[in-house]
Amino acid sequence: MIAKKVTANAVALVVALFFAFPTYWMVATALKPRSELLTSGYDLIPFSVTNANFTTAWTKPGFLGALGNSLLVSLTAVLAALVVGLLAAVALSRMRFRGRKGFVMVMLVAQMAPFEALLIPMFLMMRDLDLLNRLPSLTLIYFAVTLPFCAWTLRGFVNGIPLELEEAAMVDGCGRWGAFRRVTLPLLGPGLVATSVFAFVTAWNEFLFALSLIRDQDKQTLPVWLSGFQSQFGTDWGGAMAASALFTLPVLVFFLIVQRKMVTGVTAGAVKG
Repeated sequence: MIAKKVTANAVALVVALFFAFPTYWMVATALKPRSELLTSGYDLIPFSVTNANFTTAWTKPGFLGALGNSLLVSLTAVLAALVVGLLAAVALSRMRFRGRKGFVMVMLVAQMAPFEALLIPMFLMMRDLDLLNRLPSLTLIYFAVTLPFCAWTLRGFVNGIPLELEEAAMVDGCGRWGAFRRVTLPLLGPGLVATSVFAFVTAWNEFLFALSLIRDQDKQTLPVWLSGFQSQFGTDWGGAMAASALFTLPVLVFFLIVQRKMVTGVTAGAVKG
């Protein structure tokens, strides 16, 4: 028994180090002076540490504007997708209607479709509607991209809550909406947190649609702004890594705040549905 635990812990440690190494490499590169970035050897532990790369990233034109655009577009799209996805999840879980299973399969297929396959139809539709180069159109696309995931995931959480709890509340005098608001919705807290984190990461990291639909620099999102560190004269690796580290901070802070509820939600979603 002890040998199995040691082996399992060792394997888990190796896997954790494997996935954490790219993040460590990014931070270590961001802390290195530029004179040491393109040398023949690369030290895993930087002996010369500087904040010049972070200063370059922070003061690069457009950073605060791109940060605000990303926050606005991602948060708006995810909040809208959570509301609509929750309503769809409740309908798919609690109601029985013709075509329900087919609708679930269509939603799953939409979730599996790659972004590259959706780019040309989305671009042509936005062009015909004169919605190119506008942040609301990008928000609408992020909403459409994250909605199937939110509805599919939240459906599993709703299925995990016994219907008898709502029925008992209705027997005590609550209406259907009141029973859902007082009984089901509080129990969906961990599921809403877990779903919102994954949906936010998807919208926050999206690059292809933002690059194709937005032309003005003052409307760029952070992933597109990050590409500005690469030019015809080369790539500023130190600045790019420092900017990438700053780029991950909002998601990291949000994850640290909700990590307990997120772990509960991921575990429940893995066995319910």
